[in-house]
Amino acid sequence: MTSLRFLLILSLFSPLVSADTTVITNVNGYTLNSDKTLVRFSAIAFTNDEVDRVYSEQEKPPENADVTIDGNGQTLIPGLIDAHGHVLSYGLSLLRVDLVGTTTETEAAQRVAEFSAVNPELEWIQGRGWNQVLWDSNAFPNSSSLDAEVSDKPIWLSRVDGHAGWANSAAMALSGINRQTEDPDGGQIIRDENGDATGVLIDNAMALVRSNIPALTSEEIKYALATSMKSLATFGLTSVHDAGAGSSITGAYKDLAAEQAMPIRVNAMISSRDENYSLLLDAGHFRSSDDSLAINSVKIAADGALGSRGAAMIDDYSDMSKHKGLLLLDQERLEYLMRAAMNSNFQVNTHAIGDAANMIVLDNYENLIRETNSRDSRHRVEHAQILRFEDIVRFAELGVIPSMQATHATSDKNMAQDRIGEIRIEGAYAWRKLMDAGAVIANGSDFPVESPNPFFGLHASITRQDKNNQPEGGWFPGESMTAEEAFASFTIDAAYAGHQENILGSLEPGKKADFIFLDRDIFTVPASEIWQTQVLETWVGGTKVTD
Repeated sequence: MTSLRFLLILSLFSPLVSADTTVITNVNGYTLNSDKTLVRFSAIAFTNDEVDRVYSEQEKPPENADVTIDGNGQTLIPGLIDAHGHVLSYGLSLLRVDLVGTTTETEAAQRVAEFSAVNPELEWIQGRGWNQVLWDSNAFPNSSSLDAEVSDKPIWLSRVDGHAGWANSAAMALSGINRQTEDPDGGQIIRDENGDATGVLIDNAMALVRSNIPALTSEEIKYALATSMKSLATFGLTSVHDAGAGSSITGAYKDLAAEQAMPIRVNAMISSRDENYSLLLDAGHFRSSDDSLAINSVKIAADGALGSRGAAMIDDYSDMSKHKGLLLLDQERLEYLMRAAMNSNFQVNTHAIGDAANMIVLDNYENLIRETNSRDSRHRVEHAQILRFEDIVRFAELGVIPSMQATHATSDKNMAQDRIGEIRIEGAYAWRKLMDAGAVIANGSDFPVESPNPFFGLHASITRQDKNNQPEGGWFPGESMTAEEAFASFTIDAAYAGHQENILGSLEPGKKADFIFLDRDIFTVPASEIWQTQVLETWVGGTKVTD
């Protein structure tokens, strides 16, 4: 009886979950310390999902670990963080027609026909990724080319930036779009010389078609999110900020988190477009027990995109007179959405690309931050793409984070100067000017607008070149980042932008054991080769999540 009582007492003081310590030795490791100085290490120890410490070559790691792994000299860095992506859209893009890389309108229409032929059960044919700027025609497409391939079911294809859509005649007929249909506020129906709709809809006009597409079921959403996260992990992303998640998406995330079915971490921004916006704010912040899911911010869209001339500009577009782009919200609505979020203690992340949109957003931030005393919320401008010089300094002054995407610069370089001219381009994609003014840049990709591969973004940040290493010397190279700055923007600074710098972004004691193995040393190879980096393994919370 005595021994039984002893065992019972012992069990009361024993941890319910045993602590397993793993040591990975023989690595070429890099991380950042608290002042963003690059730190080299040769071994790392972690217990369960948290880092114990890293060890330099002169230090001896523990020999009594539960598991010891030989790193075989491979490069190991903290898991990378994408501060602006669209997880559901990326997952759906993997399951729908992929138009990325098409060089002609005809080629795009043919891809649609091929997809339709092998998916006859679909009620709607959907896809994304077309970009008329890269086509031989350099012109918006027409419904007629889709009609010639598929005329018996509706087709809806999002432009690569998500700010324009291309429909066939069947989709327009279902949506009631004809010559008499007026442009909605914040939207445009592209028309031909006769006034007839061509099939291309810009920004808010896209809702005319989208509202007729059957909504995804909760299981379809969960499947697409899971598909997306598994793919993102293969690129070395261990955490992403989902830029605009409605109630159906946040609900799906919570289900996946409860099921421990999230291979990477997600910091989800509540979409201000959701009909349950106020209720979502009232529910407050959310943080899962394993930190796989965080919800502490909102996403608002102020204007459109540059490629579709929807970005709101102060002056006319250089390549289209009497056109200044589109503001998606009037001032009263924009101010209401921001104030409601700030009063509910949510970080406000506002999409702004054109100089007019950025000016308006910063004006609102300045007034509302003072009114709500919410400077510590680290409000953000998503993209911050084209800025007046006088607005560049306001980011640091207001404590606002520019959340930018390096590959936008190298993708847009073939059309950006045409759109905005030689003077305004000096305040565009202005990473160096923002950093010199004291701003903290959170980097990302805006996937699926761009590839989610963060090494494309690191390469673009440092070289200001595309994957062909063009233009020679870099596009406006004075705006480039150093290798350490670029690394920080995809790690500790991105974590800071999500209020997660205490648990993510570096391999310091007590932080999550999120790290990746690479096939090369990104700090010693020529910068021109960084985009070619391959991820060998991705670990999240001390667990390997890729095959």
